[in-house]
Formats: sequence, C-alpha cells, structure tokens
Amino acid sequence: MKRIAILTSGGDAPGMNAAVRAAVRKSLSMGMEVYGIERGYEGLLDGDIKKMEWKSVGDILQRGGTMLRTARSERFMTPEGQDHAAKMLDTFGIEGLIVIGGDGSFRGSMELDKRGITVMGIPGTIDNDLGYTDYTIGFDTAVNTVLSLISNIRDTASAHERTTIIEVMGRHCGDIALHAGLAGGADVILVPEADLDINKVCRRVLRGQQSGKLHSIIIKAEGVEIDSMELAKEIEERTGREARAVVPGHIQRGGTPSGRDRILASLMATKAVELLYDDEESQAIGIVGNDIVHYDLAKALEVEREFGEDIYELAEVLS
Repeated sequence: MKRIAILTSGGDAPGMNAAVRAAVRKSLSMGMEVYGIERGYEGLLDGDIKKMEWKSVGDILQRGGTMLRTARSERFMTPEGQDHAAKMLDTFGIEGLIVIGGDGSFRGSMELDKRGITVMGIPGTIDNDLGYTDYTIGFDTAVNTVLSLISNIRDTASAHERTTIIEVMGRHCGDIALHAGLAGGADVILVPEADLDINKVCRRVLRGQQSGKLHSIIIKAEGVEIDSMELAKEIEERTGREARAVVPGHIQRGGTPSGRDRILASLMATKAVELLYDDEESQAIGIVGNDIVHYDLAKALEVEREFGEDIYELAEVLS
C-alpha cells in the first residue's frame, strides 16, 4: 500500500497520540502517504481528512487525549453511513485504514472491511476489555491515575476515620478496579465479574476497624449492580462508621500517558503500518506476554475476555 489513513474513535485513552505519532512517522519512513481523519467515523463521513507530515505529530507523544479528536457517530451505525464512509475513503484514494479505539470502534471497522477496506485495529481503551490482547493502550495510565487518587483519599479518610468508596470506570470489565485495588491496598474490590455480598463488605470494614485501622478503602467498578451513594449509605448504617462515595469519572481518561502506554502504542502502531505495507488482510493488533501479535479482525472480537480470578483472590488475601 502507498496511501493510508488513521482515525481515533470512541472514548479517548492516554497513549492514542503516541500511536498516531508512531503510525505517521513509520509510514513516512517507508515511503507511504498518510492522512489523518478528524473526529473518528463522524469526520470520515464529512470528508474531514488531511495529509499528515513528520512535523504534524511533533510534541504529542506525552499528551493525553487525541490530536485527531474523537466523536461517536450515529450516522455511521447505519448501512447507508457505512457505504458512504467506504466511498469517502475511495474518493481520497486511501487503500488502508488504522483505527485506534475499543470494541465499538473495531466493530465499525469490520463493516468497512466487508466493503473492501483493509483495516488495522489498535486497541485504545482504558477499560482493558478486549479479550484477544493482554493489555490495551491507556489502561496502565488509568490504573496509575486511580492509584494517585487512592493515596490522596487515604490521607483524608484516615483523618476523618471514614470508609470511602472510589467508583472507577468499567461497565462490563473490572480490570481498572482489580489492578488499582491490588496495587493500592484496597480493603475491598467490587467488580461486575463477581457477585456483590454486602455482608462480606461490612465484615471487612468492621474487621479493619477492630484491628485499629483509621480508614477503609473500597474500590468499586461502575458496572457493579448497586449505586455507589446507596452502597455508602448501607455501609454506614450497618457499621456505624461514616462512609462516603467518590466518583472521579473522566479524570481517569486524561493525563500524561505512562511510559508503558507510550511504548505499547508505538509498538502496536508500527506493526499496523508494516501489515498495511505488506497488503495483509484486516487485523487486530495486540500484545500477549511480551510479544506484539495480530489476529484476523473478526476472530479477535470473538475472543472472550478472561477475568483475572487469581489477581482477585490474591487481593482478598492481602487485604
């Protein structure tokens, strides 16, 4: 291939800019033309496509968000919209597309693949909810952001002898809660993959109180069935200790990407460009162990994500 394009889609994730930078510069080093599509699939439908040069991606490696911006596109979800998107790529003479995003973005790219567009999917989502890859771009940064929050909240929770529930992102996947909870020494970790036992939660809070702890930290993924404010009220009524809920929300998506996310994004984007250059069929790029891997795009989305039961059990032991 000689002319490719890049877009970022869905929720932003720290490291997306690192992936864009690597994809642009690797493409140029191989003699390819590369174009940036603004605002994801929505911008593609509008023809918001511009040629990228080496300097176009200067000073973005360390920045969160995405310099190409992102948007959710209702129009692209229709067959008519998908047909129009494929025609727009053909109009610009674009032979292959790199899509940086999560599950929804990948499923959209499959529709373009059906219409003859070769797509390389790079997993950019803080949720880490794609089963074919060990890690997604942005996950490590989000975990470290939550760790910083835990440290700050622990200080004030100790001062007030309070139980604090920190609700983190993860509707269907509790990996942020799981990893941040283990690394941050949370007393309780609540994830959508495990049933909620309110009695068990309260027993842990009381056990900590009786052992002399001045605070209790509960990390809860947003996908857990109970509202965080209601959970705090229930714990306070049952334990007699003041309980508060904190919802950091989109703070978890922003900020400077970690070194690990910058490296992962650069390696995945480089592999995506190499596959396009070699005229490979549509693939999903990932990492398994220490190896950058790629799988057929459709088959990759069929891989069910495995919950880290061993990590969950270890966190319970160590808390």
